[in-house]
Order: sequence, then structure tokens, then C-alpha cells
Amino acid sequence: MKFPAWHQRPEEFDPETHRDGILDEATFLRVADQFISLANQRNKKIEATELQMVMLFAAARYAAHVGKNVLELDEHEEFVTHMAAQYTDMLRGHLSDPSV
Repeated sequence: MKFPAWHQRPEEFDPETHRDGILDEATFLRVADQFISLANQRNKKIEATELQMVMLFAAARYAAHVGKNVLELDEHEEFVTHMAAQYTDMLRGHLSDPSV
């Protein structure tokens, strides 16, 4: 099965080609910022290193749900490899971003 890369999304909202539930670039970042905002709130009482692991755990748990119950994958390893590569790409991009 071919899985899309995280950055394969429309740059802007286009009502002509829009599909419900598919995020354009700006909306994708806005939703991500909502999760980051929650983490920043929790960081007032919980160490950032703990929150980082909580977010990774939650992301892995949700990805497993999507793989098993939404995509109904019989073979998990290709999905695991894809998701690990997506995380690696995102992490490298953020580490090289001077605004982070």
C-alpha cells in the first residue's frame, strides 16, 4: 500500500478540489499548533522531556489505531517504516529551523 508523505497536501484551500477532512497547509499547521499549545500549558507543571514522551506515545497509539482500524492493514511493518520515516523527516526539518 502506498502511504502519502506528511507534506503532500494542498498549499491553499481550493473549493474546486477540496475534499472534506483533508487539510491544506495552513489548516494542518493550525491543528498542529493546537496540540503544541496544549503541551505548553501542561509544561507549567510537567517537564518538557516528560511531555515529549507523552506526545510520542499518543501519536504512536493513534497511528496504530489508524493502521489497524481505519486502513485495516494486515501487514504492519510497511506502515511502521513509513511512519518512522515521516517522524524522522519532520524532526530533522524542525531541528534545522532557526525559529524553533
